[in-house]
Amino acid sequence: MGVTLSDAARRYIALFEDVTDVAARDCLVDDEYDRVVYLVPPGDMARAIGPNGRHVKAVEERLGRRVELVEDADTPEAFVANALAPAAVYNVTISRNRDVVAYAEVAQEDRGVAIGVDGRNIERARTLARRHFDVADVELT
Repeated sequence: MGVTLSDAARRYIALFEDVTDVAARDCLVDDEYDRVVYLVPPGDMARAIGPNGRHVKAVEERLGRRVELVEDADTPEAFVANALAPAAVYNVTISRNRDVVAYAEVAQEDRGVAIGVDGRNIERARTLARRHFDVADVELT
């Protein structure tokens, strides 16, 4: 399944790669919350963040927007758990009935973190899971 990127997203990926030396796999430009979300390859999260967050801070300064990183994964279950980070996700179950739905079991004390202010974190997870694994919805259990 391919992801179509806007011109702005392609420019943001090029900037991210110049600063971090990590090839982002996707980029969500979220104008509503003034943020850019990058999908980084598995194992490259520390390198993308940089020492003391230096790379993320540099990208944020150049874009004038908040930057968030999500680590890619090979399975939809691992992907959804990564997209809900830093919430503690115990388990993700994929239901394949009429629609594909991911049910994420999240620690009770982390439900607010998983949902985020105004639902922005769970919406980020839903959007990325839809784009990369054809998951119609992500729900917390």
